[in-house]
Amino acid sequence: MLGGSFNPAHQGHIHASEQALKQLHLDYVWWIVSPQNPLKAKRGMASFKKRLEAARGVARHPRLIVSGIEDELGTRFTVDTVQALKRRFPQARFVWLMGSDNLLQIPRWRKWGEIFRLVPVAVVARTGTALSARLSPAATKFGAAARPPDAGFASEKPPAWTILDAKRDPTTATALRASSRK
Repeated sequence: MLGGSFNPAHQGHIHASEQALKQLHLDYVWWIVSPQNPLKAKRGMASFKKRLEAARGVARHPRLIVSGIEDELGTRFTVDTVQALKRRFPQARFVWLMGSDNLLQIPRWRKWGEIFRLVPVAVVARTGTALSARLSPAATKFGAAARPPDAGFASEKPPAWTILDAKRDPTTATALRASSRK
């Protein structure tokens, strides 16, 4: 699961998803498009419907599934979404996927430590935050749960987390929005 605003969806999301599919041997990556990220302002945010449709247009890979399930579930916080999906799909082995920039700020998320206790977490190294993420409060708190990125990672009993490091894609939604306003 790769959650986010996807405002807009872009090549960086594709890159992160492909790295997770390849390095962790996942069956699929679900893009969970958030109706409204509680930590982001509504100003400058495209409508949920537009972001969901745009993400579907970008995610052309056969093993990427774009979902608006948070809207259906009525969840807004990652921990609540993960709990609901684990209840709805008890046979599935979920992995939470995020960029290293998010590992830096995850202590701001609601019940963030619980996310690590619910599912394995895979962190995609991003330009500018890869090193600092490895030294972050979350990485320190769950240091003993660090695992190598391999085919068995999705079966790890939480807490477990790993860093996916490969050639980095520098694309950011912030830069894309700024360039579209010019």
